[in-house]
Amino acid sequence: MNEEKSRAQQLVGEVAPKLAELTDDVLFGDVWARPELSRRDRSLVTVAALTALGRTDQLRSHLNLALDNGVTEQELAEVATHLAFYAGWPAGMTAATTLKEVLGAR
Repeated sequence: MNEEKSRAQQLVGEVAPKLAELTDDVLFGDVWARPELSRRDRSLVTVAALTALGRTDQLRSHLNLALDNGVTEQELAEVATHLAFYAGWPAGMTAATTLKEVLGAR
């Protein structure tokens, strides 16, 4: 049986198989599945954190996931604008330009 690899397995499975396993089983299999926050809300929190921390590679993936989880383009643009004042102008601008790239590729 040819099982499709998870995104984590595709990205780091060959070099860090345990990290890919923990990402799949703990982060997405447990933390993201907890009922206290919806997947949509978790996406907003994650996008905000990644924006504030300047983690652009992961932000790109999570912007796509946020859109898949029901966050609108306008809401994501508003997150970038709002965070420009709390995380710094460069962080907000980077989030906005990354969002533009993500939307263009969808």
